[in-house]
Amino acid sequence: MKEILRYEHVDIAYDGKTMVQDMNISLKEGEIIGIVGESGSGKSSLLKAAMRILGTGGMVTKGAIWYGDVNLTEASEATIRKINGAEIAMVFQNAGSSFCPIRTVGDQLYEFMKEHQRITKKEFQSQAKELLYKLGFEDAEKILRSYPFELSGGMQQRIGVAAAMLLHPKVLLADEPTSALDVFVQKQVIEELLKAREIFGTSILLVTHNIGLVRAMADEVMVMKDGRMVEYGRCQDVLEHPKEAYTKKLMEAVPRLKR
Repeated sequence: MKEILRYEHVDIAYDGKTMVQDMNISLKEGEIIGIVGESGSGKSSLLKAAMRILGTGGMVTKGAIWYGDVNLTEASEATIRKINGAEIAMVFQNAGSSFCPIRTVGDQLYEFMKEHQRITKKEFQSQAKELLYKLGFEDAEKILRSYPFELSGGMQQRIGVAAAMLLHPKVLLADEPTSALDVFVQKQVIEELLKAREIFGTSILLVTHNIGLVRAMADEVMVMKDGRMVEYGRCQDVLEHPKEAYTKKLMEAVPRLKR
């Protein structure tokens, strides 16, 4: 498989203090890589660094993040604006907070699409409905007419996934996409993410605390601790036969039901 996103010896610092060190990741076309580890290990910073949204005081201080032949850490703001959303998209932990409460979902998604391509409202409606149906939404037209506050938290999160896929990006960065959801809605979000890969060939970099989610979705898994990579490999190998003490500790902490 062809490599599409590569982190090459990346360090990330906040206000001069290094929080992520010597990170190397190779994401291939259609591949899902899960990143697990305790809170504060630097997982979310890796995703935000690729989109240059680390926030005040945050920056990549060493290495490079390559999207094809574009070094995202050095690319111009104009280049990043063209790539973000259209070719690399992100699903946040609480997608509902990204929506304006006093505008309909359809109006906001249409505005997003217009930033990247010339499209009429009629063309948008057709494309948006088709995508929503493909991702398993039964009443796409009603959803587009709705205001965010009329939708449940789980539905807002599912719409966040759909919004990220509007322009069929090649890479989807998913930052704890199911952590605030009940088990039933978690299953729906997982199905939507897997459909995105199946339909569009999307590569996914998935950050989560949920080992079960990684087991269900990921091809490979990376374990992080204190800003460093502890273990990396095929998902089944790492989860079933961990080599490092920290990974074994994580696996032991996963609840198991007894018959």
